[in-house]
Amino acid sequence: MNCETLGLAPSFGFGDRIGTATPGHVESMNRAGAGIEPIFPQQSIREMTRTQRTARQVMDDALIGARTAGWTGRVGADADHLKTSEDVDVTVAAGFTFFTIDPSDHVDQAADDYSESEVRTRFEAVRESVPWLHEYIGHSVSLTTGTTVELSEEACMRAAVKYGPAIAHAQKMGRYIAEVHESLGRDHEIELSVDETAQPTTLAEHYIVADQCLQSGMKLVSLAPRFIGDFEKGVDFKGDLGALEVSLSDHAAIAELLGGYKLSLHSGSDKLSMYSLLARTTQGRFHVKTAGTSYLEALRVVARHDADLFRRVISFGRSRYETDRATYHVSATLASAPTVADVHDIAELEREYLELWSEVPKGRGFRRPGRQILHCTFGSTLTDPELGPAIRAVLDEHPETWTEVLAEHFSRHLQALQDGM
Repeated sequence: MNCETLGLAPSFGFGDRIGTATPGHVESMNRAGAGIEPIFPQQSIREMTRTQRTARQVMDDALIGARTAGWTGRVGADADHLKTSEDVDVTVAAGFTFFTIDPSDHVDQAADDYSESEVRTRFEAVRESVPWLHEYIGHSVSLTTGTTVELSEEACMRAAVKYGPAIAHAQKMGRYIAEVHESLGRDHEIELSVDETAQPTTLAEHYIVADQCLQSGMKLVSLAPRFIGDFEKGVDFKGDLGALEVSLSDHAAIAELLGGYKLSLHSGSDKLSMYSLLARTTQGRFHVKTAGTSYLEALRVVARHDADLFRRVISFGRSRYETDRATYHVSATLASAPTVADVHDIAELEREYLELWSEVPKGRGFRRPGRQILHCTFGSTLTDPELGPAIRAVLDEHPETWTEVLAEHFSRHLQALQDGM
């Protein structure tokens, strides 16, 4: 079984931080994945570092799991959040085909808050990296949704300050990826991630970023903007679904106008309430990326077969949370989730730490914060010399439960996307 490029077909990325989840992913595709292409090997360099796995291990685990489960369809392979040419080299060598460029280190995260005068001042520092600015200033872009994107001088200069060096870095990475694959005689495709910002990606920014990447010859098949609302790890979408639908429609219209590429949803795990909107507004040109939710389902297997181990994982996760949460967009606090001493019933403890958050009426906040605590601490837990092997042992001893909880969980994801197609 070899991995392929998937083009503009709707696709779904199954992240597996343990290495034995693919049979459950395959079963969910068999149940609800018709018309959606799977990416079974998917891992970011950061996740590989935290789980102490190599790109080759990620690839082999996923493909062996898919083959063992009887999968005969196409498979993509996502080398996620690549920042350097060295990241590209190790993932190319392992056989990945879908390369997600992450230029977030070169984004000015504060640009949206600068005054107009400060934008002009800061523009001078990036002027050399944005020779394209004159191509856009004063133009307007009419979308099929009826929205007009005004490329005013301020909007263009703000985009240059925020994304100018990031665009240059992405173009450089794209050229390197293309050169490596040309030398090997292999095909590839690229996703660009600009979602790791506090503020949403404006329509003007989306248009400029994507247009510049395409003009550079990048084989851009997917773009991940920072959409409106909150996309916290491990929980459903938080925000106005009506406003999100309008925004998704506009972003999809830009993608269509520029020649067609997929819109990608990062932090896509468990965003069930918005999946049908994504599928409908993009007319099936979407990619959804999940990762940590499979790890949480592994802990569900632990809860059901080794209650004491589940309690130890929770206590350990709580001890690591304040440190491990630093690189994640989450809002759970330790005070908002019960300790193992507070909840004696294991089924209730499973609900507190593994069920999806749901909004509490009248603005009183959100419940089930324990899920995010466990989500953020996966690396520390899996690499702990006692807990990591113990979790894997439970999964090895109960493969039927492991496959079933994953199949049930991801079938809900895939069906929600099907509802919009």
